[in-house]
Amino acid sequence: MIMARKKIIAGNWKMNMTPSQAVELINTLKPLVANDEVDVLLCVPAIDIIPAMEAAKGSNIMIGAENMYFEEKGAFTGEISPAMLDDAGVKYVIIGHSERREYFAETDETVNKKVLKAFEHGITPIICCGETLTQREQGVTIDFIRQQIKIAFLNVTAAQAATAVIAYEPIWAIGTGKVATTEQAQEVCKAIRECIAEIYDDATA
Repeated sequence: MIMARKKIIAGNWKMNMTPSQAVELINTLKPLVANDEVDVLLCVPAIDIIPAMEAAKGSNIMIGAENMYFEEKGAFTGEISPAMLDDAGVKYVIIGHSERREYFAETDETVNKKVLKAFEHGITPIICCGETLTQREQGVTIDFIRQQIKIAFLNVTAAQAATAVIAYEPIWAIGTGKVATTEQAQEVCKAIRECIAEIYDDATA
């Protein structure tokens, strides 16, 4: 039986906002989203997580992380481990954002490692996928995104996959003034569901 999914409205503010600014924004948002019949999620920079969670208490705003590493601990200066996020009470983490892939050499393989570690700690991964303008113009969008999805879900169980969040972000539409049409977005979302159904089943997709 295919269950109805509750919609998630999620956002992140990248490397912006101090902890005090994050708290101020959350306090402004709380009354505005109090009656929404969707899950509201803010994925924030690591230093903002604790104050953001305190500010969001008692509201329907959830706090997630913008990134994490795939190791439990060790000599990885500047990284945030899944164990740290877990201990802080974080339940969502963005993995594979286009900026992480572009500026920090994140690959489909490291995305997969992070996805597996997130699940290991009971954290829901928000797995990002998306194509460049060149890939769209070459007509390889669907093939490229299917490959991203297949690698991201390697060794992920059907039960885990059913709880994952997949975020389609057309890279060519980020900060360019260009906008993906409804038809373009629906085409990709359909392809993602078909890919997940091939890996697992229709119910999971």
